[in-house]
Amino acid sequence: MIDKYLKTIGWKRIIVMLLGNVFLGMGVSIFKFSCLGNDAFNGMLMSLAECTGIEYARFFVIFSIGLFIIEFLTGKKYIGIGTIINTFLLGYIVTLFYEIWNAALPAPDSLISRILVMLSGVVIGSMGISMYQRPDAGVSPYDSLSLILAERFQKIPYFWWRMLTDGICAGVCYLTGGLVGLGTLTAAFGFGPVIHFFNIHLTDKLLKLGTGYF
Repeated sequence: MIDKYLKTIGWKRIIVMLLGNVFLGMGVSIFKFSCLGNDAFNGMLMSLAECTGIEYARFFVIFSIGLFIIEFLTGKKYIGIGTIINTFLLGYIVTLFYEIWNAALPAPDSLISRILVMLSGVVIGSMGISMYQRPDAGVSPYDSLSLILAERFQKIPYFWWRMLTDGICAGVCYLTGGLVGLGTLTAAFGFGPVIHFFNIHLTDKLLKLGTGYF
């Protein structure tokens, strides 16, 4: 069954999805390194992890498994190998790259340098999101929430459900002592156009390269 599923998706899509998760994790780690605030979901998880004394990567897995149960019960069609990879590996990818930046690079000590670091996170993170989502190999448990809500309550567009879930995450992040700042706002409003750019000029072209499976 698994072999049939992998052949249906195609190894090309799986590889692009895997690379997407790597770049997404890299982007999240760069946001954290900038000290200007992370995207709402990861910012919330980092804050909650600190409050509970559980390392972020492990807390990411635990929290995502909880959301996966909701996804499994209400939106099975959004589940795929990408869902599993994102749930169990993304937090550790973020942690790995964050440790690399801390060991190899001086911490940005001015607002301008922090903004430049954050903007590089926008570019790399957006590329990762594009490469992870475009192959249609499964949606992360968190990303599935707004898709499921938009499908169930069709009078309200997806955009507003996404704003609601991100807003709740940002609120929890703030209330638990996390950093909600320029990076959080930039992630909320800046990812969309850059992801669209990478969809057209990178990911779609990668997925069209060659024929058959790798």
